[in-house]
Amino acid sequence: MKKLLIILLIILPMGKIFSQFNADIRAPRVNTRDGILEGLNESGIHTFKGIPFAQPPVGDLRWKEPQPVKGWTDIRKALKFGPRAMQLSLFGDMNFRSDGMSEDCLYLNVWTPAKTSTDKLPVMVYFYGGGFMAGDGSEPRYDGESMARRGIVTVTVNYRLSVFGFFAHPELTKESGHHASGNYGLMDQQAALRWVQQNIAAFGGDPARVTIAGESAGSFSVSAQMASPSSKGLFASAIGESGSLLGTHTPVTLAVAEQSGIQFTTLTGAGSLAALRAMTANDLLQATAKTEAPRFNAIVDGYFLPKSPLEIYANGEQSQVPLLVGWNSEESGYKAILGQDELTARNYRKAIEKLYGEHAEEVLRVYPGATEEEIRQSATDLASDRFIGFSTWKWADMQAKTSGKPVYRYRYNRARPAMRPEMGNVVAGLAGGIIKINNPEVAKALPATGAVHSAEIEYALGNLPTNKVYDWQPEDYKVSAILQSCFANFIKTANPNGLGVPTWPAANEGSTVQIMNIDVNSELKIEKNGERYVLLEKFSSSIK
Repeated sequence: MKKLLIILLIILPMGKIFSQFNADIRAPRVNTRDGILEGLNESGIHTFKGIPFAQPPVGDLRWKEPQPVKGWTDIRKALKFGPRAMQLSLFGDMNFRSDGMSEDCLYLNVWTPAKTSTDKLPVMVYFYGGGFMAGDGSEPRYDGESMARRGIVTVTVNYRLSVFGFFAHPELTKESGHHASGNYGLMDQQAALRWVQQNIAAFGGDPARVTIAGESAGSFSVSAQMASPSSKGLFASAIGESGSLLGTHTPVTLAVAEQSGIQFTTLTGAGSLAALRAMTANDLLQATAKTEAPRFNAIVDGYFLPKSPLEIYANGEQSQVPLLVGWNSEESGYKAILGQDELTARNYRKAIEKLYGEHAEEVLRVYPGATEEEIRQSATDLASDRFIGFSTWKWADMQAKTSGKPVYRYRYNRARPAMRPEMGNVVAGLAGGIIKINNPEVAKALPATGAVHSAEIEYALGNLPTNKVYDWQPEDYKVSAILQSCFANFIKTANPNGLGVPTWPAANEGSTVQIMNIDVNSELKIEKNGERYVLLEKFSSSIK
């Protein structure tokens, strides 16, 4: 009997660890606060997909902040991605592995290399892009296995989009305990971060070492989470790829958002909030496709964002965390400035005068256009800055000035290789998608010469093989190895430096701003375009 008691005393603590993280070869299990999950062992990386982090936002919960999950008693299978958020088919680069599309979409996915629940590995939580209108955590380019193989517990998160995620209305504001409406998509992300704080240790992650990251709208989201007082303490560092809510993508006021909500309500024919909630998700979604439908974006709602992000950052009230941030060399093309006009000095001047009126000469001084080559480059630079470069610069600049934390800036220059021959006559779209072109000569005439918007994602997350469109070359894998290493180092130590990567000082160290230029031969360069952004700051309220 005495021997049996001793054996039990030895076994019981082991059983507790085992229940938190069962590293079974075939079916790893994790005991979360909501119940036990069973995942997959994929060559040593344990994956758990389709994990609910909030109640389904349907019925009366449509247009309410996310509510806590109702737990389960049986073992829940976490073997496949949950449904993606309601969205129109907008971007050709989006390839989903989700279980269909549904308003019931608040699920996240975890990839972990941990062997026990006590490993305390660094964590990355990634928010997808798509203009707050599209995207999903199941997209192959965001797959977490490659990062997990570098010792990082990786999480992708779904959040509500478009009218489901950013709809404001006076009736919603009235029924809210915070006297606010909208920003439900951002609150979804915040709920996921709270879930990570409560549960990620069971997956071998360290809740004290969480890095939030994202591209495009995902990057906007990172800047928003940093600005929101209620997100403080939920993460320790941040990565932003192309875009922020400072500068050219500023949130609207609650009053403006409510008027857009009234406009949309009228468009649907619904006479009340109850009638809107009674509409099917698909009917609401299709209403957003009408030309007269408003766009739904982030809002200064007085709750999640009590003030404009610009004011919050200016006052140093944002999360004081290290930031790695940058954008690509060809975020937009010269046609965004010139349209179909030829690349002549006269046409370029005319386009600049149309955009900037009496300030045209100032703009032409920093975006000069004498020769066809110079016009092409300047128009590309200006289009890229107007689209997303300026807002990213402003974010980096404000964080460097008011946070007291290091800000590491990059410029991503690697143009994608040619598409695989079997793709046929196609060209890249704005977000890296493909557009079918009937005329092969036109298709040949339109290739990008720089790194287009979203081009860096597969490189940064080590997911080149998941993209079957491009004919990846050894140089592409070299670039990916460097960029992913920098990201992984930053996630682990809040510093991108380490063995095998170029020395990368913070941009706010020393008297000059230094930027890491990522390419086949990555190198540090002094910022030479600051004058452009200072000038654009004068016109930022009019840049669309």
